[in-house]
Amino acid sequence: QCVLTGRWINNLGSNMTIATVNGKGDFSGSYHTAVTATTNEIQVSPLQGSQHCPNEKSQPTFGFTVNWSFSVATTTSMAQCFMDEEGKEILRSAWIIEVDSLKD
Repeated sequence: QCVLTGRWINNLGSNMTIATVNGKGDFSGSYHTAVTATTNEIQVSPLQGSQHCPNEKSQPTFGFTVNWSFSVATTTSMAQCFMDEEGKEILRSAWIIEVDSLKD
């Protein structure tokens, strides 16, 4: 079974920590990015999200928004948690970040 709570690290070295998921599937946590487009000092930023009830395979879908503490942007991600062949939990996600114009 895929458990969303805990610390997750992506292939770029960014990490996300998710606290308790409540009975409605809502959760909060923090995100510490390893990459940025600004010259500001990177800071740990808060996130809020919601998890859909796990499916029959216990591979839940969820979404979350990060309100960046060090820039004037937000990022929204949607993802699903999977168990690989070795029993390791893997998150697959897609995200969108706020930009300055339609051309960006």
